[in-house]
Amino acid sequence: MRRWLAVLILSSFTVPGLAADETPMPPIPEVIPVVKPVPPVLSGYPSASSYLDVSPSPLPAQPGLGASSTDTQYQQVAQVLRRPRPGEVPVDDTVRGDPRERLGAPISTGRPRSYEDLQARGDVVPVPDRWRILEGLGIKGKWYDPYNNNVLKGDKPVYGKDGFVLLSVISDTVYEPRAFPVPVGFATTSRPGSNDVFGDPDQYVFNQNLITNLTLIKGNTAFKPPDLEFRLTPVFNYNYVKVKELGLLRRAPDRGKTRSDNHIGLQELFVDYHIRNVSERYDFDSIRVGIQPFNADFRGFLFLDNQLGVRLFGTRNNNIFQYNLAWFRRLEKDTNSGLNDTGKRIRDDDVFIANLYYQDFPVLGFTSQVTAIYNRNRENEFFYDSNEFLQRPASIGLERTHDYDVGYLGYNGDGHFGRMNLTVSGYYAFGQEDGSVFTDEKSDIRAYFLAAEPSVDYSWTRLRGSFLYASGDKDPFDKKSKGFSTIFENPQFAGADTSFWIRQNIPLIGGGGVTLSPRNGVIPDLRASKEHGQSNFVNPGLRLLGGGADFDVLPQLRLSTNINRLDFNETDVLEALRNEGEIGRSIGWDISASAIYRPFMSQNVVVRLSYATLLPGKGFKALYHTEDENFYTLLANITLAY
Repeated sequence: MRRWLAVLILSSFTVPGLAADETPMPPIPEVIPVVKPVPPVLSGYPSASSYLDVSPSPLPAQPGLGASSTDTQYQQVAQVLRRPRPGEVPVDDTVRGDPRERLGAPISTGRPRSYEDLQARGDVVPVPDRWRILEGLGIKGKWYDPYNNNVLKGDKPVYGKDGFVLLSVISDTVYEPRAFPVPVGFATTSRPGSNDVFGDPDQYVFNQNLITNLTLIKGNTAFKPPDLEFRLTPVFNYNYVKVKELGLLRRAPDRGKTRSDNHIGLQELFVDYHIRNVSERYDFDSIRVGIQPFNADFRGFLFLDNQLGVRLFGTRNNNIFQYNLAWFRRLEKDTNSGLNDTGKRIRDDDVFIANLYYQDFPVLGFTSQVTAIYNRNRENEFFYDSNEFLQRPASIGLERTHDYDVGYLGYNGDGHFGRMNLTVSGYYAFGQEDGSVFTDEKSDIRAYFLAAEPSVDYSWTRLRGSFLYASGDKDPFDKKSKGFSTIFENPQFAGADTSFWIRQNIPLIGGGGVTLSPRNGVIPDLRASKEHGQSNFVNPGLRLLGGGADFDVLPQLRLSTNINRLDFNETDVLEALRNEGEIGRSIGWDISASAIYRPFMSQNVVVRLSYATLLPGKGFKALYHTEDENFYTLLANITLAY
């Protein structure tokens, strides 16, 4: 009785993997699908690679392997085919009987199905290479869709098996009404009856950049650096400015109060060659030659630019150590767009850099960097920009050309200590300049810089603090230059370009044709401009103490606020330039707020709106004789990226 009951129960089961009315097909001898051995998976599911890594060519069974080898091959094939169907609960394969039954083959034959049969059933998919797996599964990408299989985004090779292309296009649009102190025209004014030194500050700027990037890469970059990389990044710019005073936009007052200009800047043009790997974890040495981006520290305090140079870089000890050895010969900039101008002569200004990054030092999650930079400047000729203003030497003091050799030793750190985030930066500048702003004699450079920005996160809120100290020169007529000056700064700090002080180039009216503070800069180093001017180590220095908060009110929306207190360290240089009595150290309060909206929670569409104002202190009021002016900047920015 028990025997008949067992037969009845067994006859009610279907062979796994076959329909109830399906008859197992006889196997074809000596042919198996080629699969890699698959390690056991605890969940019962095979890994994705276990049933996708299949060659389209069958492999003949090797003679003389014996029964145990054949059983091993069956186990491999069975694990590939036993993927769960939609809605099916995974089970433990070890309790489902002999895996050869699930292939639909009689146990006694010892033979699997052929590759063609498995392919017809949809259990294997032939693909030409690993990059076209999705196409083999019937998923086709579109050239305009950057988030799915796209040959223009490096998802599959365009030549050979390891040649890829990356194409990016970014539209960056800025509309910026603003107001900061400006002088009346030197020769004439458009406002009859007005004879004041200071003019109407209101103006606005429209700036449009179209950034295009083409990158060609050779090499398997999933786990290692590219063997060879070529990158080309031209930027197409159009800009328009309208002011209310003559002589501001161009030296000649008859050129009017508006200016429109366009320029094509070559921001990247380099070849990156992978010299060698130095470990099994792909630590490497590479060299990059051409116009390339470089940042000397984490926040862009000293040198952040795209310049012509040679850079040797690499990693060691499983990417714990990273190093750079670089030499840059600076290109001239276009005056109105700020982009590289390759049509002009290369500047006689060299920057040599050596730095080392140490990850997880001194604690896990914090990266330390030590750097040494040498800046050699030999620009001894007069240079006027495209608007006919004198840029080198600066129209300040003796207005004479000068050379300088300055070294920077620095430490920078970025990361977190527990839940507190921290960025720190410190530099000591030393060297010599052949004649400073006020003397014909050589002057020793001794200056320093410190900055820190701690922050802490509470759920959807980040609270930030900001501290910056740049030394100033107390005696402009001695043989020591103690004001800290940068090479080419672009600080991402204390609100960055949302801040009024950092965003605007405030001219030193009545003290020479220089700026008190450069556009997209924080150090008041009294240079003609950041784009064309030389470093100036006779300056008042700066103290900044501030705070701010970021609020992620929605996944798509972030609100940020900043308030910074600004003071000069020393005002003796300003008093000498203006031939004026005591000038207070207080610059004032810089207050700003911004909203950043990303409708798709990505960088493809970013809308930013910010407002900043400066509440003048005693020193600023003494310089610009203002009591009731409203100095502000309103920034509207739309970025579209493909």
